[in-house]
Amino acid sequence: MSPKVLVSDKLSETAVQIFRDRGVDVDFMPELGKDKEKLAEIIGDYDGLAIRSATKATAKLIEKAKNLKVIGRAGIGVDNVDREAASKAGIIVMNTPFGNMITTAEHAISMMMAVARQIPEANASTHAGKWEKSRFMGVELTGKTLGVIGAGNIGSIVCDRAKGLKMKVIAYDPFLGQEKADKMGVEKVELDELLGRSDFITLHVPLTDQTRNVLSRENIAKLKPGVRIVNCARGGLVDEEALAEALKSGHVAGAAFDVFAVEPATESPLFNLPNVVVTPHLGAATTEAQENVALQVAEQMSDYLLTGAVTNALNMPSVTAEEAKIMGPWLKLAEHLGNFTGQMTDEPIEAVNILYDGEVSAMNLEALTSAVIAGIMKRVNPDVNMVSAPVIAKERGIAISTTTQDQSGAFEGYIKVTVVTGQRERSVGGTVFSDGKPRFIQIKGINIDAEIGRHMLYTTNNDEPGIIGALGHTMGENGVNIANFTLGRSDRGGEAIALLYVDDPVPAPVMEKLGATELFRQIKPLSFDVV
Repeated sequence: MSPKVLVSDKLSETAVQIFRDRGVDVDFMPELGKDKEKLAEIIGDYDGLAIRSATKATAKLIEKAKNLKVIGRAGIGVDNVDREAASKAGIIVMNTPFGNMITTAEHAISMMMAVARQIPEANASTHAGKWEKSRFMGVELTGKTLGVIGAGNIGSIVCDRAKGLKMKVIAYDPFLGQEKADKMGVEKVELDELLGRSDFITLHVPLTDQTRNVLSRENIAKLKPGVRIVNCARGGLVDEEALAEALKSGHVAGAAFDVFAVEPATESPLFNLPNVVVTPHLGAATTEAQENVALQVAEQMSDYLLTGAVTNALNMPSVTAEEAKIMGPWLKLAEHLGNFTGQMTDEPIEAVNILYDGEVSAMNLEALTSAVIAGIMKRVNPDVNMVSAPVIAKERGIAISTTTQDQSGAFEGYIKVTVVTGQRERSVGGTVFSDGKPRFIQIKGINIDAEIGRHMLYTTNNDEPGIIGALGHTMGENGVNIANFTLGRSDRGGEAIALLYVDDPVPAPVMEKLGATELFRQIKPLSFDVV
């Protein structure tokens, strides 16, 4: 059955056709996003929801979306999606951060030119029939120093365009390495130096706890007199009250803002100041950008629903289509390992330690770790998945750590999961054979070689004669067929384990009979999601 997607905002017909061409069943209802009640009424029928900004994916809507697997936002901002509720529900939230990079960068350059030459004020004056040529004295960009706060995808394009305008570009970005700065042809500086040297400053960082009010009242006081500030990134990066005061005093010569702390912005301290240019969040508002992000979200959602590839997800690690092919068996193994430890652990889990050995250590470890945690959490919540599991683990205060190492044994790669509780540690290791099938290769430090089946029985006992016979006899006598039987022991006479792959769940009366023999320290029925 084909996955089903609802498009509830105005995406282009070309984007809708991408879904159809990829074999996704799509319903195009571009006005539905404005009708909360109708949307809530039908959302339960869909695997995917493609939106812009009109649709509000609230916690209430997500609660109704019982089959929803992915929400795709055509654009970068996801303020209209309750990401926490989506994550808890196991729904991937995607955006398209690269479709409007050039458009936003061009808007920043346009705003910089507009404030440098006072174009909006001059335009309004001339339309009013005035000819105030001497009033509008501007400044050139050539030879001026542009300070770029945030030299990522959009910031780097702005740097490139500014160099073309013969500006000297300096950049502050904690993640900008010297080699990358040299390649970009910009000077890497600290924030205080940028504030004191820049003739123009443009911001290109997301709004986080670290970047909020990066141009605070204190930092605005450090600015070079006569500086002009451009913000086409996110509202909240600049203290608008403090900036308005600096504009009125003349310490800041001008500002150009496309974004505001509160949007829609119907009022702001920056409004109606003659040396301020403002636009209503138009950074991505070009025909090309709107088409690009619509096409991208359709491709990304189709990839995920059809192949499992995850791109530009905000609440889980991205997995490329190629990674999905290679990592598929390893992701399944990771989930099985987590599922084993989860089913074996009855007391509260305090920590999970994961070892990646050999070839698997070079794979997408974030995704593999999410799969392990999902497997563990399935014992308490069968509906958990790679998106919701890390959220649940965090809520429960479970510490998660990972270690990688070069190949250390006979297997080209393996994963070992250790669960720590207040009473004990329990570990299980596994690998993927050349046939693509996951196998358990170690339990409690005891080496084994066990195929993983849908229904299994795990036992521990003292290594002594009669155990295998008791297991086989009891199973056969009660009509339980054993598909595979794996044994292991620590040493002669020490602890031994058995892992049976059976055709059907072991009935409770059979479990009671095995327990009554008093041969076993532990008997545990297990189940795994094996296709």
